[in-house]
Amino acid sequence: MKKVLVSACALLVMGSMVACCGGKKEAAQEDEKAKAETETKAAVPEYKLLDFPAVNLDDFKKDADGWITLFDGKTFTGWRGYDRADMPTQWVIDDNAIHIKGSGEGEAGAKDGGDILFAHKFKNYELEFEWKVAKGSNSGVFYMIQEVEGEPAYISAPEYQILDNENHPDAKLGKDGNRQSASLYDMIPAKPQNAKAIGEWNKGKIVSFKGTIVHYQNDEAVLEYHLWTPQWTEMLQASKFSQEKWPLAFELLNNCGGVNREGFIGFQDHGDDVWFRNIRIKISD
Repeated sequence: MKKVLVSACALLVMGSMVACCGGKKEAAQEDEKAKAETETKAAVPEYKLLDFPAVNLDDFKKDADGWITLFDGKTFTGWRGYDRADMPTQWVIDDNAIHIKGSGEGEAGAKDGGDILFAHKFKNYELEFEWKVAKGSNSGVFYMIQEVEGEPAYISAPEYQILDNENHPDAKLGKDGNRQSASLYDMIPAKPQNAKAIGEWNKGKIVSFKGTIVHYQNDEAVLEYHLWTPQWTEMLQASKFSQEKWPLAFELLNNCGGVNREGFIGFQDHGDDVWFRNIRIKISD
């Protein structure tokens, strides 16, 4: 009887020790998890979002099918520079088209250049536009832009690549053609690659609906992907915007569109001559 009692007591003590050790182990794991989360947050540099006044879409022409004209071919009404309240003078209106005059100084290298945007945030929509490039030119159409003080537009926005595929070196960089025209820059190649020759007008289209994005080029769907998914995060991690290579870009792009999942649409100044026209949008909300 005494033996059994001793064994029972021993088991009770051992059980308490196991429970105690298990509790310590779980607490240690929680501490490690909290530490990792803190380090991840600390790895993201601080940033400031700008908040300029938005335009009222009711002031823009809308046809019977719901298409809103974002550029009337005559004025820059509704447009401004990224991170600024006015239009950079390097952007001009040329034969009913928006023209970025090539500075030859590379991205945002012009004295008064830089990216531009239409001053209204969009979420679900179809965007149509036409574009053409001079020899060796590079540009892009950004969407879901968040204006981050002191940072370029592409740090927060996926890019529909605009490129002279034949003569610009970027066409041969990246992977599997994912830096050629209509591609999701540095992530998904446009297939088929059906861009027209330099100096000819191409038709572009971007569809955004509840996180599903589709790029079109010359009336053909050339790629599709889905924001805010594990697959989206994986693509970012495999690109120049990975968490290791560019923590702030990864943070902003992984949470594309911010808390409201919406953003501006804009065009890139890459130092080259590029034209855009017939820019219109249909809201799908």
